[in-house]
Amino acid sequence: MITIVDYGLGNIAAFANVYNRLNIPISIAKHADALAGATKLILPGVGHFDHAMELLDRSGMRSVLDDLVVDKRVPVIGICVGAQMLARSSDEGRLAGLGWIDAEVKAFKSWEATKDMPTPHMGWNDVQSVGDNALFKELQSGARFYFLHSYYLKCDRAENVIATSQYGAEFCCAVNAANIYGVQFHPEKSHRFGTRLLQNFAEL
Repeated sequence: MITIVDYGLGNIAAFANVYNRLNIPISIAKHADALAGATKLILPGVGHFDHAMELLDRSGMRSVLDDLVVDKRVPVIGICVGAQMLARSSDEGRLAGLGWIDAEVKAFKSWEATKDMPTPHMGWNDVQSVGDNALFKELQSGARFYFLHSYYLKCDRAENVIATSQYGAEFCCAVNAANIYGVQFHPEKSHRFGTRLLQNFAEL
């Protein structure tokens, strides 16, 4: 069962609509007990990093998610701020992230190559997959996704970067470490490309 973590942020209905069209069953978890039986997890997010972390902590689901993802190795995908939450920390706030992936979240304005670019980076942009990751099956070329962000993931290890995009310079827009995935863009708003990526996640 694909379980969407509803801790108060994110386009929950949009994800549900995509999976309903694909005839893939989902559940929506608003509390820890609702995570029982999850075989895959979606962690959405919009807005400010610290606010997202605070809401997740208040939801009572964080310790159960740690157990599912870290100990039981249940596949998870973070979306937008949900992807940034996978990292250790963010330039956007003071709180620690989940620390599920060895990365930090950096501001475009803090990077010499992108400091003069307007933020947020908003709209459709090309995404180039790196390697042959199953999340990007049939999306290796010509894929475009919708972005809305001012921060990006900077991984400690290059092998965790599975897709890049360009905004003043090449930046990481998708990550993977074992069962943990994250995408900076919004697949739920990216029409056929996003539908394919969410289907790929279901098929992992």
